[in-house]
Amino acid sequence: MSSLDAAEDRLDAAPENSFSIVVIPDTQAYKSRKSVDQNGEEISQVTNPIFEAHTDWIAKNLKSQNIVFVSHVGDIVDKNRQDQWSVARSCMDRIHGLVPYGISVGNHDMTSKGDSSLFQDNFPAARYQDEEWYGGTFTPAGNNPKVSGNNANSYQLYEASGRKFLHLHLECNAPDDVLAWADNVFEDHSDRIAIVTTHMGLGPRDKPKSNQEFIDAPKGRMRWLKIHGKRGNTPEQMWEKCFSQHKNLFMICCGDQSRTQSRHEVAVGVHGNSVHQLLSDYSTGWLRMYRFLPDQNEVQVITFDPRSEELCAKSRYVDGRDNHQFRFPLPK
Repeated sequence: MSSLDAAEDRLDAAPENSFSIVVIPDTQAYKSRKSVDQNGEEISQVTNPIFEAHTDWIAKNLKSQNIVFVSHVGDIVDKNRQDQWSVARSCMDRIHGLVPYGISVGNHDMTSKGDSSLFQDNFPAARYQDEEWYGGTFTPAGNNPKVSGNNANSYQLYEASGRKFLHLHLECNAPDDVLAWADNVFEDHSDRIAIVTTHMGLGPRDKPKSNQEFIDAPKGRMRWLKIHGKRGNTPEQMWEKCFSQHKNLFMICCGDQSRTQSRHEVAVGVHGNSVHQLLSDYSTGWLRMYRFLPDQNEVQVITFDPRSEELCAKSRYVDGRDNHQFRFPLPK
């Protein structure tokens, strides 16, 4: 029985000839508690059980689900400070060296001006220099990589079932110089199926003026930004300037909007290619897996709790099983 059938509420086994990409939603659920050490000194311990459950499950199920790539949509931390980055690094270390992966830098992962120094300290390009799947990173003009440099924008290359993939990870509201670099990466690998992960994408189209508008306002590709000031590009601008121009682009994965949680829209690029835009930001433990079924020419979207492998039938803001478990065509 397929995991999309209404009678099935648990993750099923991977079908023969399938492979999967796991997308980790925003991992901002950090917990802090104070305790006293053996010398009577007060210490603070930071943990993230949801993040740990995500990467633990991935590490344990790489073979059984044939997971070929892992992508993080950003907001890997809640507060941009080293104690949370240490936890994030520890969580990602559980899959490091086991499977190719990439991380998009979210607005919580840097300053409002785009300084992503702490991300770069913990996940620098040098961490991946010996990995054959690591394609490279954007290098800003000048000698200051704190803004946009040193793995804040990166790409990865991998293959599965005879299909070649390019996966770009772009920071939140990537500026024009980053998009120009991305254009070149797309063109250099135009023979590959391209996937983009970037933090902001789908959500309230216009910047909400109240908390309720984050829930109720018209949703779609966002026309507002959080990072880089006038240099930054909104998701709409990133689509118009860059993403829409490349015929090999197939998917755009994003997070950022915990009051939209799950959304799927199909856009059409200038070359007539369908681009599946996919938001997942649950904040409560649900994990997203894209199971590729080449024999059926489709992708199966599975949202589940890695601690129980229970499938998501509804979330706080998004009712309807079909909004969390669905399928869409795979390019031939």
